[in-house]
Amino acid sequence: MTALTDGAFLWYLNRATGLVSLLLMTATVVLGVAVQRQVRLPGLPRFGVVGLHRNVSLVSAVLLVVHVVSAVVDSYVSIGWLDTVVPFVSGYEPFWVGLGTLAVDLTALVVVTSLLRGRNPARVWRGVHWTSYALWPLAFLHGLGAGTDLGSGWVLAGALACAAAVAVASTVAATGRLRSRPPLERAPAALAAVSAGPSPAPFRNR
Repeated sequence: MTALTDGAFLWYLNRATGLVSLLLMTATVVLGVAVQRQVRLPGLPRFGVVGLHRNVSLVSAVLLVVHVVSAVVDSYVSIGWLDTVVPFVSGYEPFWVGLGTLAVDLTALVVVTSLLRGRNPARVWRGVHWTSYALWPLAFLHGLGAGTDLGSGWVLAGALACAAAVAVASTVAATGRLRSRPPLERAPAALAAVSAGPSPAPFRNR
């Protein structure tokens, strides 16, 4: 009876942390776009939005760690410690678990580079940080294929609502990044090539 209770606790802990972590990842993406576009939330100054974004992302990372540990400790499925860092080698649902492993690896990379932001070039940090947009679809597909919660009901409806929010936020981020470039960088490649070509020789009246 005790083993059954422990197993049930790990099962609920794993599912709960996975779902809440996905929700917080959604909030992290939306808040990240708000920081990028310098949007002020009601009752918060701009630096407050930055702090909220950072804290939500850290809580999401902590819950992700609990989610991973509970999956390994739970004996219901065969997931080892190696499976949590090396994708697609798990004995249980190797593809779907592998997508979750990729999300974990990207999360660790983003967190570490963010903590060491002052020691790294801004371009390196920014490039790594942009990979965080791949976290959400990886986590969503992982939950859809490896878990049983996202298949139907209110959980699926909530996940689809989160997907819509991430899609809108990502579109806004990409649009803002495109508009911030110089006009020549936004031009098609052919037009850029023509513009960069040799200028005609000046007319001389002989």
